[in-house]
Amino acid sequence: MTTRRANWTVPAFVYPLVSLIVVIAAWQAAVRLLAIPDYVLPAPMQVFNALAGGFADGTLWPHIGATLFETLAGYAIGSVLAVLLGAMLAESRLFERFVFPLLAGLQAMPKVALGPIILVWCGYGSASKIVLVVLVCFFPLFINTVNGLRRADPDLLDACRAFSASRAYLFLHVKLPSAASEIFSGLQIGISLALIGAVVGEFLSSQRGLGYLISSASVNMSVATMFAGVVLLAVIGVCGAQIVRVVQRRVVFWEQQVTRTVADVGGS
Repeated sequence: MTTRRANWTVPAFVYPLVSLIVVIAAWQAAVRLLAIPDYVLPAPMQVFNALAGGFADGTLWPHIGATLFETLAGYAIGSVLAVLLGAMLAESRLFERFVFPLLAGLQAMPKVALGPIILVWCGYGSASKIVLVVLVCFFPLFINTVNGLRRADPDLLDACRAFSASRAYLFLHVKLPSAASEIFSGLQIGISLALIGAVVGEFLSSQRGLGYLISSASVNMSVATMFAGVVLLAVIGVCGAQIVRVVQRRVVFWEQQVTRTVADVGGS
């Protein structure tokens, strides 16, 4: 008589959840054992109360909405520009000679130093934050797009050219699919940088947003509110990265198939 073992796997979300619980427990223990004052490091429950109170009385929602709008708008514009310019540069050496040095110089400039200039040009509203987000998240995706398009399989390109494939066909059916993985890697990096750009812009000048919330709370020495803002930024960043990963699995579906095939071959 043989017994069949159940194939049970631990859900993926359990691992980071355990890590989060350990961090919170260590945080609580440190506050209690070391007698850290509230104005230096509040207890986790104080941060939770600040979050719950902010959601209950509605004070957090306008700040979350403003930061999300600035982040998503700048991220969308920057991503589209990065992919378009990256494709143009990868396809044209002449375009690279004219444009790439300027883009590299723009990337070398500290974005915080450009902040006051952007404020003068675009004003103190959401437009200046969106422009700053575009500048921050543009370059990583731009470089990944160029590298991914140029790493297309040359043998496959030659085979397609042998059958008189057009340049547009090569780009859409060979180069772009081969660069999809690197493009999504740039998108994952960009979503975190976009959030940073929005918060930096709100630090410089704003009347709404999580960056403004943290900055104004620091003036009042409301450390629990500051931590609440940081927690919300972390949650938004994690959710954004996870959404990009889910989209990547759906769009670049052939990578999952290749991984499973390799795993099956290795297992056999």
